[in-house]
Amino acid sequence: MHNAQPWRFRYSRGDGTFRLYADPERNMPHSDPDGRALHIGCGAALFNLRVALAAAGLHADAVLLPDAEDATLLASVRTTASDDGEDTGLRLLEPAVRQRHTSRYPFAEEAIPENVRTALIDAAQREGAVLSFPESWQAQWVEELAEEAEARNLTDRGSEQDLARWTRIGADEADTATDGVPEYAFGPRKHGGRAPMRDFSGGQPVADRGTTPFEGTPHLAVVSTDGDQPVQWLRAGQAMERVLLLATLQGLATSFSTQALEWPDLRWPLRDPLSGTGCVQMILRLGYGPQGPATPRRPVREVLAIED
Repeated sequence: MHNAQPWRFRYSRGDGTFRLYADPERNMPHSDPDGRALHIGCGAALFNLRVALAAAGLHADAVLLPDAEDATLLASVRTTASDDGEDTGLRLLEPAVRQRHTSRYPFAEEAIPENVRTALIDAAQREGAVLSFPESWQAQWVEELAEEAEARNLTDRGSEQDLARWTRIGADEADTATDGVPEYAFGPRKHGGRAPMRDFSGGQPVADRGTTPFEGTPHLAVVSTDGDQPVQWLRAGQAMERVLLLATLQGLATSFSTQALEWPDLRWPLRDPLSGTGCVQMILRLGYGPQGPATPRRPVREVLAIED
């Protein structure tokens, strides 16, 4: 969320194990008080580690929440020789790790082929989550909840503080940042269309930022799990990242719509309208359009420690 990068890795040469830790200092006290988004982000980072290990010819044996006494230790990943099979599928995703960027630009009014949708649904299922594509009135309901949340966020003091901490406005700050969302990645202001977009400027003026209409029928996808605890959040993050990487390889641009998930009374109605079950963890926007610019990343020395 907001490119906060709330993770830390430790690698032990002795037993060939990575340990993934949450970085609570990078949480958002108002927008994410329970750390759900933090866990989802760390789950995405964990999936990228699994992809990188597979590309290096290694198998990742990951255990989620391995220490009940340490809530910041989110996963341990022991590396062994690759057994192919699942590792082959992960290895094929490796090019997309660097190619994928969040795109806050309009997408084309073009349908996503059914076989691509099916592949994305299967990708989420492999990681223990459910990906669904809401249609007609349900899609409109999701859009309306996102718009309501965006309106609340623009006038809510706590949301404003979280946003201010993680946005980089002004060329000097944007060009030297190692985290957060720089102004060049805000995308244009929405002027028409139904795509649920966040205004990262918080109402502040941003040079050379125009307005443009967005798609009238956005393609939204909902990532859900059968529970709503840290272990499900980590699975949702891995499922989300697997979907995003596969979508990138399929030529799709992607972005997030998290506003409604930041308000408990708006998140609850996002559940499956037919069964009334499932805990919605993420809303994705997909389509054919610009991939978006690369955003900053923290130096390796800040996120990885190596020990004997």
